[in-house]
Amino acid sequence: MLYTLNQLIQRLTFRQLQVFDAVYTKQSYSHAAVELGLTQPAVSAQIRQLEHVIGQPVFEYVGKKLYVTAAGEQLMKHVTLLFENLGRLQMELAVLQGQIRGDLRISAVSTAQYVVPYLLQGFLELYPQVDVQLQVINRAQAVERLSQNREDLFIMGMVPESRVVNLLPFLDNLLVPVVRADDPILKQRSLQTKQFLDAGLLVRERGSGTRHALEQWCSQQQLQFQPRLEMGSNDAIKHGVLAGLGVAVLPRLSISAELRLGELAIPALPGFPLRRSWSVVYPRGKHPTPVMHAFMEYVKASMPDLAKTIYG
Repeated sequence: MLYTLNQLIQRLTFRQLQVFDAVYTKQSYSHAAVELGLTQPAVSAQIRQLEHVIGQPVFEYVGKKLYVTAAGEQLMKHVTLLFENLGRLQMELAVLQGQIRGDLRISAVSTAQYVVPYLLQGFLELYPQVDVQLQVINRAQAVERLSQNREDLFIMGMVPESRVVNLLPFLDNLLVPVVRADDPILKQRSLQTKQFLDAGLLVRERGSGTRHALEQWCSQQQLQFQPRLEMGSNDAIKHGVLAGLGVAVLPRLSISAELRLGELAIPALPGFPLRRSWSVVYPRGKHPTPVMHAFMEYVKASMPDLAKTIYG
């Protein structure tokens, strides 16, 4: 049975849509129940009521795996827009009361995890009623999520050239060669980049912005990029260098403590450091919410102090 719009408005509830959104996101009734603080039977009941209202199933099981139906995919598009508009309404009403409040969803590439806390600390002091949701991912994931408009803002070091985006560069990201402080390579006179790269290069996984920047630079300099070992994080690479596994190119900020302690060193190499910028990014067609606008204005105002705090 296909309901009229008025009948749909009378029968459809925000709670049903909230439960649907949780099941869709978690791909699980039980995980959605935990997130919402409900029992699994209560989640199932809400989904059955929703399916009765729209007249079609939104989920189906094949074996033990949960799948979203075509109707469920269409519903999710509209639920996403509905919740985004409700969030925007909440923010706009708060602005009318002279407040900035609401959610701010940020995805940051892993190299930016050393910078973002400094931004959030000051921002949340100014706007304590903002709820920030931050996740750290690699560059490939960030590019994919940017294309899907999954978050409000993205913080990344290498912005994809093919994307139509708005961006605000706010801090240099210096990528430096790194060796253990007692590495014999430091005693060589006029150390060449090829010698450094051939000394057992430790690199991030494919999709990492740091790796992409180094690969790009090696290609421009006509140098071979031949890693000894791939690792899943900058911290893992740093500890690999400390353990004597090889050398690396890492964000200067990620090794500050080890440099102060004299455990790691930065050899002088032609062409280094590689200079990139961390930027706040969002799709060009996206209309910034008041919270997004407040965060970007805060970043602009904080740039000089942030650079001094990070690099001295």
